[in-house]
Amino acid sequence: MTLDRVISLVPSITEALASVRPDALVGATDWCTHPADLVVRRVRGTKNPDLAAIRDLAPDLVVVNREENRELDVRRLREAGVRVHVTVIETVPQAVEAFEELFDDVLGWARPEWLATARDLWCGPLPPVRRRAAIPIWRDPWMVVGARTFTGDLARRLGLENVFADSPDRYPHVFVADIEAAGPDVVLLPDEPYVFTADDGPEAFTTPTELVSGRLLTWYGPSLIEAHRSLSSSVE
Repeated sequence: MTLDRVISLVPSITEALASVRPDALVGATDWCTHPADLVVRRVRGTKNPDLAAIRDLAPDLVVVNREENRELDVRRLREAGVRVHVTVIETVPQAVEAFEELFDDVLGWARPEWLATARDLWCGPLPPVRRRAAIPIWRDPWMVVGARTFTGDLARRLGLENVFADSPDRYPHVFVADIEAAGPDVVLLPDEPYVFTADDGPEAFTTPTELVSGRLLTWYGPSLIEAHRSLSSSVE
């Protein structure tokens, strides 16, 4: 049985579902910006979804992610009789496997071509480390990518060693001095969730910095294909 009324509360997942059946997407968050021409009812954000609007849309399924969405909202939707599928994604292979399960077993939709390409590009043996990197995701207070994160795994599969990969926290709070002391060859500054720019971020470091697309560094879905091509320069 295929599902024909789906709501996604995760930007990456929205983009992935729209690549196959945009007609079946009836709701998405305000942060679901890809594809740009997607016409659906907006149900606020990932952390504060409009549960009444979701119920009113009478979806066959709501798709969420353990990291990006709140367990409280999942529980309230399920108590209201709404079917919710929770994805758990901390590595690139987990992302590929999550989409394979979602399309095959949950939605009953055909797999998109990009999914097989993503498996070929990202799910092989780890390449040798070519550079050490720190990846801030917020400023004031500074936060960086730590252990057990999709972004950290993606960076490692590009040949980048995350200097905070052994942190006990997934997104540790640090000082700039801590970042410098960890000895990265480069500090990658994405434009989301914090919008680092040429005038906001690089000036804090003596270590070389590189501005990168937050979508390519942190999203899982069709963006994985472009990410492999565009971010490979970060390891050179």
